[in-house]
Amino acid sequence: MTKQTFELIERVPTVSEHQALWEAVGWGNVNIKLSAPSLANSVYGVVVTCEEAVIGMGRIVGDGAMYYYIQDVTVLPEYQGKGLGKKIIGRLMGYIEEHCVGAAFVGLFASQGNDSFYERFGFANHAPGMTGMFKVMDK
Repeated sequence: MTKQTFELIERVPTVSEHQALWEAVGWGNVNIKLSAPSLANSVYGVVVTCEEAVIGMGRIVGDGAMYYYIQDVTVLPEYQGKGLGKKIIGRLMGYIEEHCVGAAFVGLFASQGNDSFYERFGFANHAPGMTGMFKVMDK
């Protein structure tokens, strides 16, 4: 059995890479007309490759100064459990620590059942004192 080699590369995923990963983890269908400008406006991103194929991703959106949101942290199901998600989050948080000059708000939405994964990185549910809310607009 050949040992798999993974590489973390600092770049935002392409539209097709983003779509493939998004859909592979069951997040639904991606509107690529929206994902193209969204990806282009990312603050920072990483992809994980195995044998040159992109098998994971993560990115930061926000203003790049005071507000950062971790977005699209995804690893193909067949590669989950190998520590790749930890590497993605570690690099994203490293970027924020390197570029934030003062107090910063770092937010994310965790997929159901993944709260404990993010808690390892200091993320916490602050309810009831602070409630995360969002609205999905679908035209």
